[in-house]
Amino acid sequence: MPPRRFRTNAAASVLLALVMVLAACSSNLPSGKVGPRTAAAQSIAITPAQGSDKVDPSAKVEVSTSSGVLTDVSLTNEDGKVIDGTFTPDKTAWKPNEQLGYSRTYTLKATGEDVTGITGPVTSTFTTIAPKNQTKVYLNTTGGQSIVDGNSYGVGMVIVAHFDEDIPDRAAAQKRLVVTSDPPVEGAWYWLDNRNAHWRPKEYWKTGTKVSVAANLYGVEVGNGLFGQEDTKANFVIGPSHVSIADDNTHQVQVFENGQLVRTMPTSMGRGGSETIAGKTFTFWTMPGVYTVMDKANPVIMDSSTYGLPVNSRLGYKEAIGWATRISTDGIYLHQLDSTVWAQGNTDTSHGCLNLNQENAQWFFNFAQPGDVVEVRNTGGAPLEVWQNGDWTLSWDQWLAGSAR
Repeated sequence: MPPRRFRTNAAASVLLALVMVLAACSSNLPSGKVGPRTAAAQSIAITPAQGSDKVDPSAKVEVSTSSGVLTDVSLTNEDGKVIDGTFTPDKTAWKPNEQLGYSRTYTLKATGEDVTGITGPVTSTFTTIAPKNQTKVYLNTTGGQSIVDGNSYGVGMVIVAHFDEDIPDRAAAQKRLVVTSDPPVEGAWYWLDNRNAHWRPKEYWKTGTKVSVAANLYGVEVGNGLFGQEDTKANFVIGPSHVSIADDNTHQVQVFENGQLVRTMPTSMGRGGSETIAGKTFTFWTMPGVYTVMDKANPVIMDSSTYGLPVNSRLGYKEAIGWATRISTDGIYLHQLDSTVWAQGNTDTSHGCLNLNQENAQWFFNFAQPGDVVEVRNTGGAPLEVWQNGDWTLSWDQWLAGSAR
């Protein structure tokens, strides 16, 4: 019997030691409570991390758990404003629904639960970037009007990203300017100056192409502490192909729709030559090149003093002109001018515009849409320059050379 008694006492000693260890592990916990679990708390991850500063407000803000589910998440700014957010369906992640602001301090708190009990709480307090200055970008036509969602534009449509501040780092800004289309086309940005980037495809658009453009500038530094103020986007479609050819050899404007000739209009273009008036030299050519329709108005007040030619000089003028469709930044229009009907089709008499009779000017006004192509051929003078709305006068290699890649 002694051997049996020895084994019983040994088993009791082991059991007693285990009970003492367990009691020691839980001796400081209230009855029925589960204590802090460092490993469990670490199953909750917060981005940005605690103490982060100069956080991009457009960057990822997220809470996730690798164990169990999230039960409560709150995000507040320094003023106590609550930022609304959404859990994933399985409650393993949470993201804010609102864009965070510049120059803010946020506190993000999260708790969760798994099979062993409560996880967390975990807290992260972080601050966002405080820009020295901000710039807003506008998505426009070459005429300076905002691109209207859902509108139809011509096959020569050029997208203009206009910034309200000079951009020190064009490449950084250009990376966030995105153009997509269905069907896809090859295209590129060309910087006209420090505030204006133009985008065009390599070839004219095809009718029916759906185009989306986005300027994802919010939270992005574009040089010297200048940050994007907000994101901007627009969507449009390419309408019927309208290509007009104004040939000074024939003094006619032929208008094509989807490759078919639909109208021929006699015209009188720039008289040519140059004169020095009031100490300034003016030329009177209709410059050869590929233009696009910019905008139109009926009537337009045409005032020669806007480009330095005095109204009271021999060739000066200020008058209301009807059915005017603009094709250049420096004031070349296709427009009505009854006083030159005698010259239309045979003689050039204008300061540079393409004069038409009322019937043709009104028809073209109603027919044209921004982005339509107007090619001027066989006139004298210097070729149309890119700043004058001559985006399509540049070869593709020249266009690419103006990119900030």
